[in-house]
Amino acid sequence: MTITVSVAQRRARLVERHRLAVPADSVVDAVDAMIALHGTDPTAVYLSARARTGCAADQVDEAVYAERSLVRMLGMRRTMFVVPTTLVPVVQAACTDDVAKRLRRQLEKDLAAGGVGDGDPAGWLRDVGSAVVRALLARGGGASGAQLSEVEPRLRTQLSYALEKSYGGTANITSRVLVLLGAEGHLVRGHRRGGWSSGQFEWFPASAWLRAEADGARPDSGAALDAGPARVELARRWLRSFGPGPVSDLQWWGGWTGGQTKAALAALPTAEVDLDGQPGVALADDLEFPSAEVAPVATLLPALDPTPMGWQARDWFLGEHRAALFDRTGNIGPTVWWQGRVVGGWAQRSSGEIILRLLEDIGADGAAAVSGEAARLESWLGANRVTPRFRTPLERELSE
Repeated sequence: MTITVSVAQRRARLVERHRLAVPADSVVDAVDAMIALHGTDPTAVYLSARARTGCAADQVDEAVYAERSLVRMLGMRRTMFVVPTTLVPVVQAACTDDVAKRLRRQLEKDLAAGGVGDGDPAGWLRDVGSAVVRALLARGGGASGAQLSEVEPRLRTQLSYALEKSYGGTANITSRVLVLLGAEGHLVRGHRRGGWSSGQFEWFPASAWLRAEADGARPDSGAALDAGPARVELARRWLRSFGPGPVSDLQWWGGWTGGQTKAALAALPTAEVDLDGQPGVALADDLEFPSAEVAPVATLLPALDPTPMGWQARDWFLGEHRAALFDRTGNIGPTVWWQGRVVGGWAQRSSGEIILRLLEDIGADGAAAVSGEAARLESWLGANRVTPRFRTPLERELSE
């Protein structure tokens, strides 16, 4: 018998599982509840953690830089995430290894087209990568791309791209090589260079940065997980945090093929559910759903927060607000939530003021709760300013 799960039940579970109703005990617990926080926009990491814990910004820094219990890495859909250190080998095997293979193939192809490597661009690239890792190990600390290119001048090799296009040009391969080495698990993005909105980081050898053993294996230990079991574990975690959901949502979130998704689910005890007329899947031991009304919780989430980016099919919590809140490439901006659904957007002006716009009527109590949360966020930000990396129509309008 297929269990029917209503939209209200999904929203109630979202509020509970995503720690929007009851705060998590720590930044690490909050990240673990979400599997990962989106890290493409550096400020979003702080705001996403704050929404689920009430933490100060320096508590996020402590978890990332002092305790090193969280780490930045490319993961699902070739997107930058902040993940618990213990989960690094799972994400690496389930998602990042495939990303790394594509990055290496493309860079080798571009090096060959540019005549780099004396007929063996693959060997040349391997040698450059090994030299970079050796240089970092000898340094005994972190280094920027510019500093590494001083030690290994081949990082300054230039390639030309799409010269006939307006966006084309010539650029050093420094970033591409370092990102590739990071995706392969050899390097880690360590200390931030600049303020909290900076996307520049020092690079460290993974063996030096990742202190915590992660499920018995580090990405660079030679004892990495197999891709199949890793995808099974990541699918299990997605179903626990974001389920029930359509299989297509899991496939999109993981950046997997249909075959990879099907194989991961086949290894799990799952149950089919009816999601308001749409077929979905849930863990077989996780079929108790709240019947009460969704908790009256107001939350302001940042651009690219993992909650709205956890599903591809979002109508059940987004409604008709997509045009105002997404950019043209599918990146969501800052959102206002009430009772487990998106009801508006927000922005910060240069003065520091948080400006709201509700896109639907949520009643006097809801509006008051949202305004109170905006005031708390404005106070929390203080002198800090937030400008999303990907601007959306409503955020641009409100910030003017």
